[in-house]
Amino acid sequence: MVILVSSCKSGLGDYDPTEYKIDSLLSVMTVEEKIGQLIQENGGQGHDEDIKRGRVGSVLNEVNTENINRLQQLAIDSSRLGIPIIFARDVIHGFKTIFPIPLGLAATFNPELIEKTAAIAAMEAASVGIRWTFSPMIDVCRDPRWGRIAESFGEDTHLQSLMGEAMVKGYQASALNRQGSIASCAKHFVAYGAAEGGRDYNTVSVPENELRDVYLPPFKACVDAGVATLMTAFNEVNGVPASGNRFLLDRILQQEWQYKGLVVSDWESIPQMQTHGYTTDLKESAFEAFDAGMHMEMNSKGFAEYLKELIDEGRIPSGMLDDAARKILELKFRLGLFDNPYTFPENFPALLNEDHKEVARQAAAESVVLLKNKGPVLPLGAEIHKIAIIGPLANSPHDQLGTWIFDGDKRDAITPLESITEYFGSSNIQYAPGMEISRTKTREGFNRALQAAKNADIILLFLGEESILSGESHCRADIGLPGAQEELVQTLSETGKPLVVIVMAGRPLTFEKVLPKIDALLYAWHPGTMAGPALRDILFGIECPSGKLPVTFPRHVGQVPLYYNHKNTGKPATDLTWERMDDIPAEAAQLSIGNTSHYLDYGFKPWFPFGFGLSYTHFEYSDFRVKPAEVSPGDSIVFYASLKNTGEYAGTEVVQLYIRDMVASRTRPVRELKAFQRVTLEPGEIKDITMKIHTSQLGFHNQDMDYVTEAGDFKAWIGGDSETSYELDFSIKK
Repeated sequence: MVILVSSCKSGLGDYDPTEYKIDSLLSVMTVEEKIGQLIQENGGQGHDEDIKRGRVGSVLNEVNTENINRLQQLAIDSSRLGIPIIFARDVIHGFKTIFPIPLGLAATFNPELIEKTAAIAAMEAASVGIRWTFSPMIDVCRDPRWGRIAESFGEDTHLQSLMGEAMVKGYQASALNRQGSIASCAKHFVAYGAAEGGRDYNTVSVPENELRDVYLPPFKACVDAGVATLMTAFNEVNGVPASGNRFLLDRILQQEWQYKGLVVSDWESIPQMQTHGYTTDLKESAFEAFDAGMHMEMNSKGFAEYLKELIDEGRIPSGMLDDAARKILELKFRLGLFDNPYTFPENFPALLNEDHKEVARQAAAESVVLLKNKGPVLPLGAEIHKIAIIGPLANSPHDQLGTWIFDGDKRDAITPLESITEYFGSSNIQYAPGMEISRTKTREGFNRALQAAKNADIILLFLGEESILSGESHCRADIGLPGAQEELVQTLSETGKPLVVIVMAGRPLTFEKVLPKIDALLYAWHPGTMAGPALRDILFGIECPSGKLPVTFPRHVGQVPLYYNHKNTGKPATDLTWERMDDIPAEAAQLSIGNTSHYLDYGFKPWFPFGFGLSYTHFEYSDFRVKPAEVSPGDSIVFYASLKNTGEYAGTEVVQLYIRDMVASRTRPVRELKAFQRVTLEPGEIKDITMKIHTSQLGFHNQDMDYVTEAGDFKAWIGGDSETSYELDFSIKK
């Protein structure tokens, strides 16, 4: 028996609304078929019979269009009710056209561009039959040791929220049934990026107010943007695994946020509750997850094996099963799968077409952060006739794509060596990798690299991490340059030639000891398919660097966690008061008077602060104002500044607004990003900057966990990074 739901008609002959169709389906579905909708199986072989029996609601990791259509036809034509399958995939920063890793995308501070990248990824994925992606990952992360910081948008709640919202809009377009749109999944709910010690899957203990003020807002922003689905996290949160956490899934999502979408587990996170020590067996894990508010289980068997038994025992009300199945059916209707279940690639734009690659080039170029430019040696000018290109990542097409690119192909990647050689001429390029891979510990290739450097006017040294060194479960205790890279910097610096280092990495790295030997430093993250053209454009001044750091760069891993929006403490460090270890006399008295919060060996400041990034030109801020200086609750505040390009190049500055609530019933961070704008200026051009925020944006959760905006004095800073000194005062009336 096959019920073609899309063609059901009422007695009046009109097409029924979606809710009526879902009700009609649910009324004829068996308990087993309803449970089947809650099951997500991994792709591959062996699911045909379960699909025919209506026991599979979704399949992930199947990207062969022919097989996707075959499995879909089994669901439509051979199952009793003809309910289509949702095919899902981790499409994280591109499908075939690979964009910079999300941490790199965050460095653009350009939500409109990020929305374009997500729309392209969605179009390419949909063209093969994928209609659901497990992205964006909006885990706030303050620890660069964590491998998945590469998939994050960094350490700031506001930036995470805007970038996550942009990704959702890009994936889902104006309607899920539009050609090229796919359902988005905000993950991992919640606080996964706060894993203890930066070790993946690890324990998370975070106060409720911090959970609400720091880690939950990006998810709320995605919910408000209409995200179709959410995914739970692997970690526990304050002693309860996220996949069975009623406080998160029921109280926050359902009761407080009134979230109507689908919640899916992460890969086998339901049975892992037993490993956590929260449940005795898989049956109890299934109960805890479903009872808390989980709707679909990814690649494990708890729901399939035990949900009916739990319903028969009366522990799970049958109405809860109906509600879960309804959410999945509703998503399938919204995606248009009942009307258009099959995929025809010829109806879509070509993969990796020129328009897609141009957006990838733009995203890669805007993600590059200029951290140092002594001289300046960049951009490369007419005085440069011979270039030495050195380093293990100068011609590594696989590694430049970054982590989590299941469907990207290194054969499509254009490397820096290829682009620079094409642009500058092969006869003018001396190339030597110096090291086989980023982890090479020997100096075997140094002599050849040294010879190439001696025959050149300037050295372009491509260093960093291979893509496999970041991403899920790829955490590092030492976040310095791997292998013999620092030794290679030292060796090349001894030539006396200008040394430009370009870093490709999935996280902030520390190499402060060799920084003085570097003339210019570009941080390129893992830039994706078009890394070569993007870096060529930056190096030769075709584009001016505009990227800003979405995460603080520590000087030493021992400073971690180190983030800009920290609390002040009762004894904050200052440039004038902190004590340096080398300055302490022998047998000094052990006194607490005058002590401050710092490290004796590395102080308290980062290597580079959040929001930092240089340009080839120079920007001058002036004429700072705030109106009104005293604002009533519920009103808006407007901040003004003038920005002038005083340099010789056209450039883009990311103007940033930071706020501090000086006195509150719960202590507030020293600064919080509240707004930013990308402003492009020609040489000599001046623009007036206006930034408007509402008093509600200045609130926080008080000791009773109520969100409040309190009266009192505030400070605001406008400038090019989180340490800007351009300060304004204002207040909120009582």
